[in-house]
Amino acid sequence: MKPPSSFTRRDFLSHLGGGLGSVALAQLLARDGWAGEAFAPRAEFNGGVHHPAKVKRIIQLFMNGGASPMDTYDYKPELARLHGQMLGPKEKPEGQTAVAGAVMKSPFDFAQHGQSGRWVSSVFPQQAKWVDEMAFLMAMTTKTSVHGPGSYMMNTGFLLPGFPCMGSWISYALGSLADNLPDFIVLPDARGLPYNQRGNFTSGFLPARHQGTVINASAAQPVPDLFADARHPFAIGEADRDGLALLEKFNRAHAAEHPADTRLEARIASCELAAKMQLSAPEAFDLSRENEATRHDYGLDSKVTEDFGRRCLLARRLIERGTRVVQVWSGPQGAVNNWDNHGNIQTELPPIAASVDQPIAALLGDLKARGLLADTLVVWTTEFGRTPFAQGSLGRDHNGGSFVTWLLGAGVKAGVAHGQSDDLGFKAVEGVTYCYDLHATILHLLGIDHTRLTFHTAGADRRLTDVHGHVIRDILA
Repeated sequence: MKPPSSFTRRDFLSHLGGGLGSVALAQLLARDGWAGEAFAPRAEFNGGVHHPAKVKRIIQLFMNGGASPMDTYDYKPELARLHGQMLGPKEKPEGQTAVAGAVMKSPFDFAQHGQSGRWVSSVFPQQAKWVDEMAFLMAMTTKTSVHGPGSYMMNTGFLLPGFPCMGSWISYALGSLADNLPDFIVLPDARGLPYNQRGNFTSGFLPARHQGTVINASAAQPVPDLFADARHPFAIGEADRDGLALLEKFNRAHAAEHPADTRLEARIASCELAAKMQLSAPEAFDLSRENEATRHDYGLDSKVTEDFGRRCLLARRLIERGTRVVQVWSGPQGAVNNWDNHGNIQTELPPIAASVDQPIAALLGDLKARGLLADTLVVWTTEFGRTPFAQGSLGRDHNGGSFVTWLLGAGVKAGVAHGQSDDLGFKAVEGVTYCYDLHATILHLLGIDHTRLTFHTAGADRRLTDVHGHVIRDILA
């Protein structure tokens, strides 16, 4: 081991290992001049950064795998009329796994709901009750029909890895609402992470503390290593405080020598946050504090809805306590248990839809009852859609041509729809919107001009929306 005079902060951290340093990596400001970062300007909520804000916090619900629009929200009666006809492309398009089969009608009944008369499939009976408060983007499109690039695009605005995701940009721009919980929390499916793994939650070239904090909500201890193991009683109280004080000394020395090393700054900051979370996290993550009626509404008493319901309820508790962005994922990567319904849309879609339908409706009702929709935005989306043509005989292939997103909450016009796909739901044709437009609109509601939220790296001023994006004003209240 090196003598103390040559023992650097990096050395200390490598010996320290995981523990508290691995919790909530990249969230709290490095205090007292430690950081080598010039932080983005922040403002009071309603003042926004560039203009008055309507939204203070966001819950994003991401359906991993490519949710089929013509079997959920995009009613296409032409599919029934043309069922069985060979109208698809003759050659296999990029990103699809097979040559297009015959036109396939939806096996699910559609009905109109609410005063708006919005068509919704029978797979979403509970969400259908909320259509008069939703704003639908009916002509979302993307540049790819491949899961990995598609997921990157919807989360970061780029097809390739290495770029910051939307939650990281928001954390960078607006900072913390509370100093005892992370700014940006990700709640993945209990069965595994989505396509791209943690690449969807990355801070990219932004300072590392802005990356998403991934929480395993189904674990006995959702935040691991928050407290010292019972086998090590010496690591509590004064010893814990002395350890953090020593860590601060190494931190100051390192910052003077390596002011641009945001990874180590983030790791030190995570120790500060972890110490504060010892008081806040046990209460925030303890769903037993909710009454039985609430737990039932979210579906915690059913195997079908328990996992997604737990995470939706946790999302409400977290934004209520100061987390700014919470992302809830449905479905892991892979060929099963998600929205990637290649084999049989009739048997594969209903189970995954049923796992989210009641919890999402409960979340919306809970947010409304608590008055949280006054400053909270809920966004439901996926990485792309599916083909109106059969894959095999009963499945649907990837399709980046058209899919659906909805928004509900602060600043959003209720009961409207923007855009339209063609008669088969294959391509977006009117009011076409990309991730750039969705991201620009979300940032606008947060009081941010997407063209002015930039970070200089590798000789260029980068932004979430690249060189694209328009605010979708038709859906704004």
